[in-house]
Amino acid sequence: MPRRSIWKGSFVDAFLSRMKKKENLMSRRIWSRRSSISPEFVDCSVLIYNGKTPVRCKITEGKVGHKFGEFANTRRRRRPSKTKGK
Repeated sequence: MPRRSIWKGSFVDAFLSRMKKKENLMSRRIWSRRSSISPEFVDCSVLIYNGKTPVRCKITEGKVGHKFGEFANTRRRRRPSKTKGK
């Protein structure tokens, strides 16, 4: 997958870049799964929309630089079916 050019910087949606204050970030709902996590979000708890319901996610230093969508799964895991004996 091609990466974004270094000179462009990471992509952050406009409304996320306006929310710089920590009190605005606590328990905020985020629909922009394509936005990168910036260092301003560290130690905040956000709700990331997965297509059905918002999923709570605590942002740590290790998540900086990743996308929000990586931490809110959109598909359910399928449990393995039990096979019947003959």
